[in-house]
Amino acid sequence: MPMDNQTLRELDKRYIWHPYTQMKDFEKRDLLFVDRAEGVYLWDLEGNRYYDTISSWWCIVHGHNHPVIRRHIKEQLQRLDQIHFAGTTHRGPVLLAEKLARLLPFELRKFFFSDNGSTACEVAIKMSLQYWKHTGEKRKEKFIALERGYHGDTIGTMSLGGVPAFEGPFEALTFDSFTVPAPYCYRCPCGNRYVPGEGPECSLECADFLERLLGKEAENVAAFILEPMLMGAGGMISYPSDYLTRVHELCTRFGIHLILDEVATGFGRTGRMFAMEHAGIVPDFVCLSKGITGGTLPLAVTATTEEVYSAFYADYNQGKTFFHGHTFTANPICCASALGSMEVFESQRVMEGLPEKVARLQEGKKAFLDIPMVGDVRGIGMVAAFELVQDKRSKTPFDASKRAGWQVYLRGLEKGLILRPLSDVVYLFLPLSVTTEQIEEIMALTRNTIIEVSSSLLPGV
Repeated sequence: MPMDNQTLRELDKRYIWHPYTQMKDFEKRDLLFVDRAEGVYLWDLEGNRYYDTISSWWCIVHGHNHPVIRRHIKEQLQRLDQIHFAGTTHRGPVLLAEKLARLLPFELRKFFFSDNGSTACEVAIKMSLQYWKHTGEKRKEKFIALERGYHGDTIGTMSLGGVPAFEGPFEALTFDSFTVPAPYCYRCPCGNRYVPGEGPECSLECADFLERLLGKEAENVAAFILEPMLMGAGGMISYPSDYLTRVHELCTRFGIHLILDEVATGFGRTGRMFAMEHAGIVPDFVCLSKGITGGTLPLAVTATTEEVYSAFYADYNQGKTFFHGHTFTANPICCASALGSMEVFESQRVMEGLPEKVARLQEGKKAFLDIPMVGDVRGIGMVAAFELVQDKRSKTPFDASKRAGWQVYLRGLEKGLILRPLSDVVYLFLPLSVTTEQIEEIMALTRNTIIEVSSSLLPGV
């Protein structure tokens, strides 16, 4: 006999510990209990409909329950469900690697499969470190990352950059790495002028931090890792493509690897298939996950060059094997869902339809600047973000006790929006399948939501 809705909610509170969630917030409040999904919509147990404005943590690409992806999964289930990937292979990853090879720059031709974004980045840093050992550069053991950068929750990736609230309790477990200030234009580390909604007025002096560090430490550095064009968990910070170009030039000049974490930015999110395309660069490693399956199932890939691969290719007794892997590496069903997503990209010409949607979203975000508590609007592609502040002139953040972003989230649920904030940065991370009409409605509802919260937090302003 099926359980009633209230029993399900009570069992959740009794047994479940949710990620990135202070459970005490729900002591007297129910979590949103999602029952089904279709396209850009989610429905709760009572049948209330919500826009999935954050693509279910940045992974849904073509909308929920896409029929093409479902078909690929169903057909695969009838053929092969799971097989270890050490010393065996199967159809799915072979076909997927061939498709990725056609999408990525020619130099990126070797693909290592795993099962989540954190691991894709962990694989890249381990490969980079071991590469330098194999090639005789044994001092290259350090990594550089951006302040506010985020590359996952594994111990290795938590050691790189960092969102302090995520990583503080685990500092004793992480290894030391170098960090340089992020290209956070609204709060420019160099003090340059920035006009919200228009962009920076500078010569990208923020890249000089990396140049100065490499001038001192390059011989000890294995790689620099960053999220191209858009820093996700650090606050949806978008930055100019010229910064990425400069970073690539510095890594090449000083002889270190460049690792691009495209876990969140890959597969169309920034208006290009991969964010690196905005700068026209080729890294030594690119890390993919989230949207690779259209968001349906977990899968990840670390792509690298023939040069890196060759450093591991040797007789077994030389000890150069890359000893890393997981039980569900290249799982057949997950690979099938990725192949389904690739078919949707091709058959529905998804990328061709993006420019109009991107233009609507990026132009529409500027209307939020007249809201008293919106200090900055920023974004790229299908992402728009709004930084909430106590005072626009001084850019003073709200005191944490005000929980401005949380209030927007709660008010948004009342309007049929899922606006899960990053502290006090409210953002839209829309599925590529959203229509221009839906974008207009989402923007209008989001704006009204923020206006209402602004009126309660800054009365009379």
